[in-house]
Amino acid sequence: MSEHESVADPQPAVQLHKHTVHLGTRMIKWLQIFPISLWMLLLVVVPMLYVFFMSFMSRNYYGGIVYHFTLQNFAQVFAASNLQIYLHSFWIGILTTVICLLISYPFAFFIAQKGPVAKTILMALVVVPSVSNSLVRLFGWLTLLRKTGVVNTLLERLGLIHHPLTLVYNNGGIVLGMVYLLLMFMILPIFNALDRIDHNLIEAAEDLGASKFQIFKELILPLTEPGIVAGCIMVFIPSLGYFFVSDVMGGGTQNMMGNLIENQFQVSRNWPLGCAISVMLILLTILLLVIYQRRGGDMDELGGY
Repeated sequence: MSEHESVADPQPAVQLHKHTVHLGTRMIKWLQIFPISLWMLLLVVVPMLYVFFMSFMSRNYYGGIVYHFTLQNFAQVFAASNLQIYLHSFWIGILTTVICLLISYPFAFFIAQKGPVAKTILMALVVVPSVSNSLVRLFGWLTLLRKTGVVNTLLERLGLIHHPLTLVYNNGGIVLGMVYLLLMFMILPIFNALDRIDHNLIEAAEDLGASKFQIFKELILPLTEPGIVAGCIMVFIPSLGYFFVSDVMGGGTQNMMGNLIENQFQVSRNWPLGCAISVMLILLTILLLVIYQRRGGDMDELGGY
């Protein structure tokens, strides 16, 4: 062998090894996201594209779908009779959102002051009721509040009233049902925002002589604004589409946006118009999310706790 025998360059082997590791890592990542991506594609993207496609179709006299492009459905979306339903839906949605906010903020603030164990227990009490079926819980309220229900019966026996109170089958019943079902979605993001506040900031404000009101107004409230906005979006948008709340707690006497969409599919057999109204509701949701994000909102806040 020669004294100056050359040694093989290890660089190609090292580069090949790095490339193989990188390729393997990418394959693992793709395998991890493939199931959820397929799930989202089949159950979210495809149905939304179908709804968008159907909104431009026509219907025949018998309610069948005619695959003929038209914009007439979107013209009917803004018919005068429908606009009144939208205004009523927005009013119920805004009222529900305000009530949820007024209840949730003090409650979330109270929880945020507790220790880790107490926080876990209290948040579990907030979340666990959502495991049961929403309709079952609403019918529970009917058992309590209808004219022959527990509340009216008790008040009559105590002599506090002489005639049963109309506590459900009206707008008040609808708002009560909405608040009951959607309250959790306001509590979670607000609590999440409160729980992330650095207590050193509050202590520094106290050391500088700030009052409790000033600390809340100038420090806590601005820091929790993203959670408040996220909670309002998570309450307001579903309140427009929860048609079953209007059916159960309103007795079917009050039409809302969700009921209008439901009726197009179940009663009027006008699927294209129902899809067109659904598209407008989806666009409204996207618009609110864009405004929220441009105002500095964190999209992770919409995921809750």
